[in-house]
Amino acid sequence: MISEKVAKALNEQIKLEEHSSRIYMSMAIWCEVQGYPGAAEFLYKHSDEERMHQLKIVKYLNDRGGHAKLCSLEQPALEFTSLKILFDEVLKHEVLVTNSINELVHLCMEVRDYTTLNFLQWFVEEQIEEESLVKGVIDKLNLAGEAKGGLFHIDKELASLAANT
Repeated sequence: MISEKVAKALNEQIKLEEHSSRIYMSMAIWCEVQGYPGAAEFLYKHSDEERMHQLKIVKYLNDRGGHAKLCSLEQPALEFTSLKILFDEVLKHEVLVTNSINELVHLCMEVRDYTTLNFLQWFVEEQIEEESLVKGVIDKLNLAGEAKGGLFHIDKELASLAANT
């Protein structure tokens, strides 16, 4: 049986994962409208991944005797001034998610919930990969600047990343 304290924290993480999915969906829509189909596909895929993270926590919480709950969410941003700024926001959000996961890990250690601690290790590793991936995209966007040719190639690379991950 999972403690109420850990269940409450997991429900907060469920909310954050759902919000993450909506943020990336909104970003994907903006990219599609702006003519970045590769970035759109990359972000649609990340939106789906965040939804799967949410579902993974929902199922875990329910299986451990808790009760997963859905909460109301704020509307994500709809407009961005550039692809670079958009990916800066992606990184900021991934760092927020990493910090949230780390807080959950800390809580589990405090209350000695080693089962949930073990469950969360997958998310810890996932966040390391996500931050690294986004930092790589930002590095390329910094090199390209506003050069249309550079942005075109980065967009194609994002399409390839979406197809291969």
